[in-house]
Amino acid sequence: MTLTAKLTETVSEINFSDGDYVDKGHVLVVLTNEEQTALLDEAKANFDDAKRQLTRIEGLAQQGSVPISQADEARARHDASRARYEAIVARLDDRLIRAPFAGVLGFRQVSPGTLITPSTSITTIDDVSIIKLDFTIPEVYLAAVRRGLSITAESPAFPGRRFEGSVTNIDSRIDPVTRSAVVRAHIANPDRALRPGMLLTVAVEREKITGLVVRESAVLQVADSAFVYQVIDGHARRTPVETGLRAPGVVEITAGLQEGDVVVTEGMIKLRDGVPVETQAGSKGPSEIT
Repeated sequence: MTLTAKLTETVSEINFSDGDYVDKGHVLVVLTNEEQTALLDEAKANFDDAKRQLTRIEGLAQQGSVPISQADEARARHDASRARYEAIVARLDDRLIRAPFAGVLGFRQVSPGTLITPSTSITTIDDVSIIKLDFTIPEVYLAAVRRGLSITAESPAFPGRRFEGSVTNIDSRIDPVTRSAVVRAHIANPDRALRPGMLLTVAVEREKITGLVVRESAVLQVADSAFVYQVIDGHARRTPVETGLRAPGVVEITAGLQEGDVVVTEGMIKLRDGVPVETQAGSKGPSEIT
């Protein structure tokens, strides 16, 4: 995040150095404020006087010594002086550039005496206590990724060190060109070793497939439905299935098949219900044939 001022003014004080870690609210830069300080003193005196007058006149009005209208006028003067005082306080506060959150500062871009405008960059600040890491996952593996899944990341800047994190969100859209989705993870960075913009190598801890699996080539997709060709009594039968997690080359079947079933894994383009097929033994889970 780039820090800027809200107004055009000269820098009076700078209270930070390059790379400092600062807390939220820390005053980083003070802009020239002599005129506003004098106006504040005047407004404070007027406000205090209006408060005293209001207290005195309200007491007299309750005793019937002065008309109610005079008390109303005193209250109006009190409210007006308070509004002017608060407005000057706000303008003075605009001359204090504070850290919007705790973080690490970048290089200082201004010096005392510099005339700055709302477009002038003063410095940058980054909250690096937790690093947000975005990376892409191929569409075919999205079923195996969910919020809370553990990830590890490595950086060439820290050989042999692994940074632990977890998936916090998955983009709702798929890139039509790469057929992948952006996944966001958060990595705890208590020692502030990682910095924004670093390149990291990411490994996602996938859930283990504990159910039935078939070769990926055995599952055919039509719109939102999936099916396989099951072999029953030496003939092919189109069988709807529900799929779960994916791993390289295999797909988990959560419904539609049972252990020991035989499915076709090749040559399904011309295959139809009732076509004779020959089986080839030797696979685990749902048996597969070619």
